[in-house]
Amino acid sequence: MKKLFLTLALSLAIFASNAQVKTPQSSPLSKVEQVVGLTSVTIEYSRPSIKGRIVYGDLVPYGKNWRTGANANSTVTFSDAVTINGKELKAGKYALFTTPKADSWDIIFYSDTNNWGLPESWDESKVALRASVKPETLSKSVETFTIELANISNDGATLDLLWERTRVSLPFSVPTQTLAMASIEKALAGPSMGDYFSSAQYYYQSDKDLNKALLWINNAISMTPAGKDTPFWYLRLKSLIQAKLGDKKGAIETAKYSLEGAQKAGNADYEKMNKDSIAEWSKK
Repeated sequence: MKKLFLTLALSLAIFASNAQVKTPQSSPLSKVEQVVGLTSVTIEYSRPSIKGRIVYGDLVPYGKNWRTGANANSTVTFSDAVTINGKELKAGKYALFTTPKADSWDIIFYSDTNNWGLPESWDESKVALRASVKPETLSKSVETFTIELANISNDGATLDLLWERTRVSLPFSVPTQTLAMASIEKALAGPSMGDYFSSAQYYYQSDKDLNKALLWINNAISMTPAGKDTPFWYLRLKSLIQAKLGDKKGAIETAKYSLEGAQKAGNADYEKMNKDSIAEWSKK
């Protein structure tokens, strides 16, 4: 009997340690990802349902800050600064709070996103932006709270909140023209100094066309700004490419310039590598 009792107790303990009960969340988590123009917008929030209740004016009182969803903070993340009601909202992640009223809503972007619902102590200095919008009455009731991005164009969209028979729509604009022009200008200007260096380094390390690698590292070196020293690691790469191509004399000459730059910068690692290479390439 004692042995049977111990076996039963052990079995129950194992069952208890392994048991994981899974049930549906009453307010399931949702994630919305959308590119607006060239700006990425991500929304994460939990979605409560009406379930026969009266929402606005009861479950969600008028005139008080609302968590705008359920559970942890509903958040909105912008990859670039956006403009709302003529005000700039910097790129970043924000908690989304609202103050519903019968004739207008305040939409609040709050910099502290680590709250379960509303902050225990509201800090007005953490309000990154506050915007007022008028609510719209829907013809049909929306059972489950919804946040969506609508009216998407190259230059903006609307952040829409829908629940019960109310929709609140907040327009925002994105800096598509600024980003696009910067991208075009960069592309038309051609590869950068770093682009040439990275390409040459890849070709050298991958044993690809070393003549191309030499051309690219020379292009990179030629783009050294006036009055600035050529980066000694650029010169180090050129010397390695020259040596691999069989030009030991040229490699030694370039390595000496790299050594001089490394000594000037106090970089002992590159100083040693250059000295070792010069000694190796000087052997007949």
